[in-house]
Amino acid sequence: MTDQPLCRRLPGRTAVVTGAGSGIGLAAARRLASEGANVVCADVDERAGKAAAEETGGMFAAVDVTDEGQVEALFRTAYDAYGSVDVAFNNAGISPPEDDSILITGLDAWKRVQEVNLTSVYLCCKYAIPYMRRQGKGSVINTASFVARMGAATSQISYTASKGGVLAMSRELGVQFARDGVRVNALCPGPVNTPLLKELFAKDPERAARRLVHVPVGRFAEPEEIAAAVAFLASDDSSFVNAAEFLVDGGIAGAYVTPL
Repeated sequence: MTDQPLCRRLPGRTAVVTGAGSGIGLAAARRLASEGANVVCADVDERAGKAAAEETGGMFAAVDVTDEGQVEALFRTAYDAYGSVDVAFNNAGISPPEDDSILITGLDAWKRVQEVNLTSVYLCCKYAIPYMRRQGKGSVINTASFVARMGAATSQISYTASKGGVLAMSRELGVQFARDGVRVNALCPGPVNTPLLKELFAKDPERAARRLVHVPVGRFAEPEEIAAAVAFLASDDSSFVNAAEFLVDGGIAGAYVTPL
């Protein structure tokens, strides 16, 4: 790995990352490992997940995050391997082309996105938080999105609704378990330069252009920039950050008119 951070804030801690095989999940797994964490790389893609685990010196767990039994086993495996569950980065998600305007998005597409993007976060929180409560300490980071805060005319209706659900659920869990030492925050990235976004926008350059014009910094984020926020939320540096909607969006949500 390159560009190692100067500090190691997570030595000996166990971090479970879902969707660790690519994009934000892979960047986060790399960053958390570089800060000393034992990383459990969970992914439905065995090849990508194993590669992430090998690169980060962690372990791979094959998981369908919509399957309750598999999610329960994921956190049990992490605990059995390393003796704790300190960080849960519940990041797995999808944004299929079938998810579009509410006028054309079918019920099957709606349900599939809700299952992967929202129900999976519910399951991961359900099975990670008990370990953290017993320890008296832990950080849950759920990937929401800036679209949970803003509306778009280029809609992906189920994706948007699922991320709004993640945001609301994270806030409530953060409040409920605060006095148990468990922090729960919703990470809200802006558009990120990942394979998922590239594939989506390569199919529709007009939609990409319509979105990019609203980013004050004039570009999409790199996965490593989101991973830096994950590492902060995972560490004790964010010990008073809880039940927050943690925006990492290049200023999109704060913009009225972008610079020329």
